[in-house]
Amino acid sequence: MIPSEWIKDGPLLADGAWGTEMQRQGLEPGACADEWNLSHAEAVGAVARGYREAGSRVVLTNTFRANRISLGDFGLGDRAVAINRAGVEISKQYAPGALVFASIGPSGKLLVAEQVTREQLAEAFAEQAAALAGAGADALLLETMSDPEEAAIAARAAKQTGLPVIVSFAFESGKKRDRTLMGSTPEQCAAAAVEAGADAVGANCGIGIEQAVPLCRRLAEASGLPVWIKPNAGLPVTGEGGALVWPASPEEFAAQAPAVIEAGANFIGGCCGTNPEFIRALKAVLG
Repeated sequence: MIPSEWIKDGPLLADGAWGTEMQRQGLEPGACADEWNLSHAEAVGAVARGYREAGSRVVLTNTFRANRISLGDFGLGDRAVAINRAGVEISKQYAPGALVFASIGPSGKLLVAEQVTREQLAEAFAEQAAALAGAGADALLLETMSDPEEAAIAARAAKQTGLPVIVSFAFESGKKRDRTLMGSTPEQCAAAAVEAGADAVGANCGIGIEQAVPLCRRLAEASGLPVWIKPNAGLPVTGEGGALVWPASPEEFAAQAPAVIEAGANFIGGCCGTNPEFIRALKAVLG
């Protein structure tokens, strides 16, 4: 259950993007960001500190792809526990006073294509969740999920820790960008999360903040649970050199926040294209 004191006075301000901020710290595209918890702890900590200083009351961890399956692509499967524990310890050290919600992302493998088994997923997510909980995380955030079945497997594994579990999906398909890559609707995703025992549901990545308003409302109505929302800084366009650019300014992004909160958001932050300036703008609007 989400503790009532976290959200009784209004939505909690979360943090922004981690991937692009890690790249600003020197991470090369395509490199294993999670391994930096062991080799570049100070650089990882700088991201957490930046968001805390900007006003984030919830700070995530650099553990998005730190499950044994995903780390195996880099030959780091056997370092999963150490990488996850270090991720929590870094965020706790560099973002004092913030709630640390430990990030758990998808495996990167497809159940429908039999690239991974349900048993392998359950074991990998259980190992990651236990390591994150053991290091002192306040909650577990399953984010950027696209397959409701994988999300449910991860949620059941995470619930074994006794910590609050949030399950957040990436909606980026369909004419209204209201379906995951697997074609699942907010209602289907919410049902899977609720059945698996999630304490909150949400949407992150995939959408700009304008699209978050109807998604937030649908997730709230379908689940009856608190809602976590972290949209991108608009829909990306191709910039110079072919790099993706997210067009919304911090002020434009923050101006939409009241509508998201009115739609039912209990946690709000940013995903791709956002940074500490976006969090400062959100804080100014939210008070």
